[in-house]
Amino acid sequence: MNNYEELCMSLKGITTNERHRIPNMANASAILWQGLSEINWAGFYTLESEGYLLLAPFQGKPACIRIPVGRGVCGTAVKKNATQLVADVHEFAGHIACDSASKSEIVIPLHDKNGRIVGVLDIDSPVTNRFTETDRTGLEEFARILEEACDWE
Repeated sequence: MNNYEELCMSLKGITTNERHRIPNMANASAILWQGLSEINWAGFYTLESEGYLLLAPFQGKPACIRIPVGRGVCGTAVKKNATQLVADVHEFAGHIACDSASKSEIVIPLHDKNGRIVGVLDIDSPVTNRFTETDRTGLEEFARILEEACDWE
């Protein structure tokens, strides 16, 4: 079982006195990569004004660079403004397979201080049904810490 309290404490510690989103996302993805088991990608996409998500700091294999809002698990998370916990990505209509080894995924929208979506936290696993409600709760808290730590403008 993953210790989300420890992951959140690590994120708080490393983002103290740093407001820039890029190094904070880079360190956050490294914390997740080191701290979570059975994952093959952990990182971020930022929402661009043109209506697509752009690849941001991550850990794992090379990834899709641009994802339109409403497409795939990440684009759906933005469109619905809700966490997407997908037990089997092959059963998700419109899934974008950046890595064919991925079998399950969780995507959490990120918001600025005004509540606008600024991006997503995306984690993939090569294991079907990898993510649970415990993961959802822990990762949503992790995302809230990052939201508050960063200047998103």
